[in-house]
Amino acid sequence: MSENFHYRLEDDGVAVITWDIGPERSMNVLTEAGIRELDAHIDNAIADDAVKGVVITSAKPDLAGGMDLNVIAALRARAEELGNTAETLFGFIMELHKVLRKIERMGADPKTGKGGKPVAVATPGTALGIGFELMLAAHHRVAADNPAAKIGLPEVLIGIFPGAGGTTRLYRMLGLMAAAPYLMEGKLLAPAKAKGAGLIDAVVPPEELLAAAKQWVLSAKPADIVKPWDQKGFKLPGGHAYHPAGFQLALGGVAMTHAKSQGNYPGINGLLSALYEGGLVDFDTAIRIEARWFTHVLMDPRSEAMIRSLFVNKQAIEKGARRPKDQPDLSVQKLGVIGAGMMGAGIAYVAATAGIEVVLLDRDLAGAERGKAGIADLVADSVKKKRVTAEAGEAVLSRVTPSADYAALSGADLVVEAVFEEPGLKARVTAAAEAEIAPEAIFASNTSTIPITDLSRASARPENFIGIHFFSPVHKMMLVEIIKTATTSDAAVAKALDFVRQLKKTPIVVNDARFFYANRCIIPYINEGIRMVAEGIAPALVENAAKGAGMPLGPLQLCDETSLELGWKIAQATRAAMGDAYEASPADDLLQWMVEYQARLGRKAQAGFYAYDERGKRAGLWSGLTERYPLSDRQPDVEEVKNRLLAIQALEAVRALEEGVLVDIREGDVAAILGWGFAPWSGGPFSWIDLQGSAEFARLCDDLAMRHGPRFAVPPQLRAMATHGARFYPAPKHNSSEAA
Repeated sequence: MSENFHYRLEDDGVAVITWDIGPERSMNVLTEAGIRELDAHIDNAIADDAVKGVVITSAKPDLAGGMDLNVIAALRARAEELGNTAETLFGFIMELHKVLRKIERMGADPKTGKGGKPVAVATPGTALGIGFELMLAAHHRVAADNPAAKIGLPEVLIGIFPGAGGTTRLYRMLGLMAAAPYLMEGKLLAPAKAKGAGLIDAVVPPEELLAAAKQWVLSAKPADIVKPWDQKGFKLPGGHAYHPAGFQLALGGVAMTHAKSQGNYPGINGLLSALYEGGLVDFDTAIRIEARWFTHVLMDPRSEAMIRSLFVNKQAIEKGARRPKDQPDLSVQKLGVIGAGMMGAGIAYVAATAGIEVVLLDRDLAGAERGKAGIADLVADSVKKKRVTAEAGEAVLSRVTPSADYAALSGADLVVEAVFEEPGLKARVTAAAEAEIAPEAIFASNTSTIPITDLSRASARPENFIGIHFFSPVHKMMLVEIIKTATTSDAAVAKALDFVRQLKKTPIVVNDARFFYANRCIIPYINEGIRMVAEGIAPALVENAAKGAGMPLGPLQLCDETSLELGWKIAQATRAAMGDAYEASPADDLLQWMVEYQARLGRKAQAGFYAYDERGKRAGLWSGLTERYPLSDRQPDVEEVKNRLLAIQALEAVRALEEGVLVDIREGDVAAILGWGFAPWSGGPFSWIDLQGSAEFARLCDDLAMRHGPRFAVPPQLRAMATHGARFYPAPKHNSSEAA
């Protein structure tokens, strides 16, 4: 019985193979069983003389979201027990290559290339990873005109590369320069742009999708079903790496890629090797080389960590790993947002985009209207970029009602306040909102620093009070931090999680404490960078070391982006709240000097750690830094700067776990990558510690603590782990053998 692919031969002689993994999945993914089913259906189509050609399509709104990486994880686990991990993974990948190559040849004579049957793949929506690799193996690729759909190969974004023929085929189709954005950056395109880039062949109205694919199959000529690389005299577009033109492209491609990856990502290195080596040989040898490098990358601990955090753990979190089990569905029907500034308007926008009715409240109607105008700008941008239709954009705007009257919150089952970080103001807002909403409605604060327990004291119903911390800009940042207090009910937690699920974002649930989890870890990163400048370390060394370590922004640039003024206000508020327990830092003095004496408030003022031109573009680090804080005669090694910047974050993550603020290391790793970009190649702070080993990490921190201070002291839990060589995640059982 077919559970993934369904086969039917229609009266016109076209065999339609429909991908439908079942109702429990919203999107198709390829499984081991699915590979076997597809292979059997292709065999049937080749053997049946009544079949003139094949169309592969989907019964779901999208073709596929890629390979189910849980399959790879399960396969690895089985192979590790047998001690032949590399051979097993390589064999699995080659079986997949065999099926796709069979689709590509479709019964053609191996010598003449004649006699094959045409295959078209028709996608109604998104086709990613193996879904697009399946399209590449077909002879014709057609997509429905669906602006929300995405087509491409995003594998590099989770630590691997397209290993089911996508690398080899796209290189041969487009040449290195044209293929680079899709292979090396994971760039995804809507169907119309994908056609313009040569990724697919046709875009048709959704209702004509299957008919268009069948028409092509029935009218295909023999030459249409022989791939260029299976024809005599085939040459790579742009030339191979030893060709004069190809050499320049290859060299430039490597340099540009390394500038972005900093050599941290094994998937990128494997991809470049597969491209270089595969470009020198015939197609069948090239896909074998691709499979070898793909296996090599899967065996790399960094790739394992990325796959675990960015796919397996992220998926588990999004499916409700931390949701209270005894709660019914609590999806939001009507949302109230108090505060129509950038954060409040951003929350209203993503909620309205998700189909939720929103009341956007501000202290006066003009302020609320300005918030909606900001939403209109975001909608217009999406329409302009063809992410949504004009009609869909208008529907989003119609769901947002601006108001200055708290009575408009009546009927809201969730209210999120996003007003200024001032406890008194938040208390007044809480009381005013609770006077209008139902007793069972949930009230949430979007505060980023103030303990939720303190804010909940203004609530008449503290069990219904929770923190929902969005990151800026809301419409781009995928992480949402949910903060519960000792009195927060399971219903409130479930409500918050269901709301985040509606927004298609990734939630983590943490216990209450100042700065919660994300800001608790990112503030030390920024402070460490500023502290190093105060010590006389070259600002450029600090910034470049951070990027070399895998951080998307150096600490000085990040401080500019988030505002030096905000950083100084947070430092002052924290000092006031903590009193004698507050540990003063040289970073405080530098921030105070920048903000209060130099009026350098960050990017918003076009003056911060960086200088800016008249267009607001960064124009290099501000020279006044080194005038005030002269460079030390002895500059540290770049590795030491990297270690200081990463270790200060990882230690804070461990302390958050030790203190019970963070409950699940999976959430700690996923949040670190999605929330503030902690070295994605490492899989997150806990995975980074595992990559080094707890004992080695403890030795590193002991050395840093001896030379730079007790902020690098090893927490007791980590010290105990180091003593026993323990890990946060189970150790892999890799063997050292190579794939054949």
